[in-house]
Amino acid sequence: MPSQEFGINPKTVGIWRKRQAVEDQKTGPQETGSTALSGIDEAMVVTFRRHTFLPLDECTYVLQPTISHLTHLVLYRCLQRHGISRGLSRRLGGIKGAIHSHSSSVMSDG
Repeated sequence: MPSQEFGINPKTVGIWRKRQAVEDQKTGPQETGSTALSGIDEAMVVTFRRHTFLPLDECTYVLQPTISHLTHLVLYRCLQRHGISRGLSRRLGGIKGAIHSHSSSVMSDG
């Protein structure tokens, strides 16, 4: 009996025998996405980050009044999913004045 030979549960052998292919099946969530942010919240976060180039901490501080359940970790994971979690200041070519002026104008609007 294969279950005794390989030291696995007999139910596992039964599941394997019902499969059409021998490749491992994907594990984990079938849909990738945020469980903490709605689609609208996520779009707002991504758009805000792309237009302001603010660091993660400042984005969290500015967006929390609008998205009350936004935390540093939720924001980081959202930006990482969209590939914009780091390196925005490098894309500006090292123009630190541009980042500062963006930061001060956004912070003063509140």
